[in-house]
Amino acid sequence: MESNITIVPTYAALLGIIFFIVSIRIVRLRRSLKIGIGDNNDPIMLRAMRVQSNFAEYVPLCLILLGFAELQGTLPAILHLLSIGLLLGRILHAYGVSQTKENFRFRVSGMALTFTCLLSTCATLIFNFLRNSGI
Repeated sequence: MESNITIVPTYAALLGIIFFIVSIRIVRLRRSLKIGIGDNNDPIMLRAMRVQSNFAEYVPLCLILLGFAELQGTLPAILHLLSIGLLLGRILHAYGVSQTKENFRFRVSGMALTFTCLLSTCATLIFNFLRNSGI
């Protein structure tokens, strides 16, 4: 089993770029709306902050789990599938929550893909452990 991590870092980089984009959006909104801290009860600012916060809440844990799965030797196709699900989930969620006239299908689909990645990666880690430990 090779222990070189080669797949997950690419998705981490793509997700990092998305995080940068949503963060820059907040900086621009703060300037244009003249909001130094908090959301000043502005719905657009609040939505932008929630996009960034929600991203920061889920992505790091998912990437750690995916990295562990790659270290365990999980099949590349599974790693790509899970990582693409996370990437698409975060894009859909960010788009959905960013809209003031929100179409909940984007938000719900984004969270469903994110939760699928999270739980499926956990299941993969446990399966790999049980398979490799002889239990």
